[in-house]
Amino acid sequence: MNLSDLSQQMAQRWHDQVRVRTEPHGPCGEVECPAGLLPEIARWLFAELDYSFAGLIVEEDPAQWVLRYEFHRAREDVPVQVVVRRALAERTFPSISDCVHAADWHEREAEDMFGLIFEGHPRLGDFILHDDVWQEGVEPMRHKFQTSLAPPERRPNPHWSLRRIVQTPGAFAMPIGPVFSGLAESVHFQLETVGEDVIRCIPRLFYKYRGIEKIAEGRAPQDALLLAERFCATSAFAHALAFCQAMETIGGVEPPGRAKTLRVFLAELERLRHHVAAIEGICESTALAVAASQMALLQEELLRLSGALTGHRYLFGLLTPGGLKCDLEDDACQRAIAAAQDILRRLRQLEKMLQFSSSFLDRLEEVGVVGAKDARTHGLVGPVARASGVVRDVRKALPYCGYEAFNFDVPIEHEGDGYARLRILFAEAAQSASLMQQAGAALRPGPIHTPCPSRPGAALGWVEAPRGAAFCWLRISEAGQVARYRLMPPSFANWHGLHLATENFAFQDFPIILATFDLSVAENDR
Repeated sequence: MNLSDLSQQMAQRWHDQVRVRTEPHGPCGEVECPAGLLPEIARWLFAELDYSFAGLIVEEDPAQWVLRYEFHRAREDVPVQVVVRRALAERTFPSISDCVHAADWHEREAEDMFGLIFEGHPRLGDFILHDDVWQEGVEPMRHKFQTSLAPPERRPNPHWSLRRIVQTPGAFAMPIGPVFSGLAESVHFQLETVGEDVIRCIPRLFYKYRGIEKIAEGRAPQDALLLAERFCATSAFAHALAFCQAMETIGGVEPPGRAKTLRVFLAELERLRHHVAAIEGICESTALAVAASQMALLQEELLRLSGALTGHRYLFGLLTPGGLKCDLEDDACQRAIAAAQDILRRLRQLEKMLQFSSSFLDRLEEVGVVGAKDARTHGLVGPVARASGVVRDVRKALPYCGYEAFNFDVPIEHEGDGYARLRILFAEAAQSASLMQQAGAALRPGPIHTPCPSRPGAALGWVEAPRGAAFCWLRISEAGQVARYRLMPPSFANWHGLHLATENFAFQDFPIILATFDLSVAENDR
């Protein structure tokens, strides 16, 4: 269904209450409706037309709130924004979390950051700004909030306590974190039970929330690009690419063909390295020390390969709006391809060995199961969603960088357990190595950069990051500065669904399930 068909159907259903138009800056449809119609339209898009919910963008204009609900679907479609406006004095909007549960955390975030109230939402507050540290009403994303000044005083809720759900006699809660040994980042898990199985799992994040969206405001786009690139090093190239594509849409430019092909090459190199690291984490969680060591060696080889090819192990400093900052020699790319193929060969050998390790499989098969319906309802993305039968990959659904010209499969499994998620990682690593090879063969001489003017406007950028679909909304002011930078990373979506996999499984399964979800605290606490 294209935007014209969508417009006709909406006109038949809601007549002149809904206005559909093409966004002036880029490939995005805009559906503007009264706030009262929002839940009905969201339910229609999500449940009847099979659109996925990508995120909520809140913008504070001088006289009004503008809320943009992002939906996307298949290759022939453009992303659709459902837009609702209200005067600044009116802070209440209807919640859509009942019909589109994937919006649950997005509404909670908007309540904490902007002070908005989503009528009908079952739980608001104590989300990013923890009530045991911050009082309600700080609203740090409002224009009036001064980042250079410390809040005059903190008034934490003196009666705050951790939320408890299981209230039956004999129930108890087991806290895990937020402080861990080693490299684990700060996150608190509250596991509730009456015996040996987890009945409820409540993750509590944002102990290291950095306010990237607020810091970006008022900065030059090139400065904001540094923030996009650095808030999560393991997916640095992907998030910087989404930012650059939004800038290019606003500027009305298209990168040269060589730059787009090299972007594909580098994005898949990042994905290959990331998936090897994720497999290493799964091996560590099951105490397979030898296999984990072998995976760590492969990851180190890929990091060194990235560093030798580009000058940075995590691919920092390569992207710029309009293309790339520096070219890569064809011969160097071919050597990198050969090295990646050798690493893939050894990765496949390790995969075969793991397939015959019964103690390993016993910890993954039929453990941490997430069904297709739950995965879609909660908005899961990336390998986690594809392991549950949800085939959503924006490289094919919303092609960018010329991905439509490459031949690759999107692996899918249906069991939804830890072993299915592991198989997806292995299969996608093989596809990434193949895409690197195809991109290397497709390289042609030519420029790598087209000047990208910093025009006023707004646009949506997206990529299929290693952990799944990542979206960003970028608005440039008349002065050429960033007015709004909204990040919607895949880990924010997948943390929301972690409880689906951990509940009704044993406590000793928890660290393994967590490893198979491959969640990033840094990507979430942006």
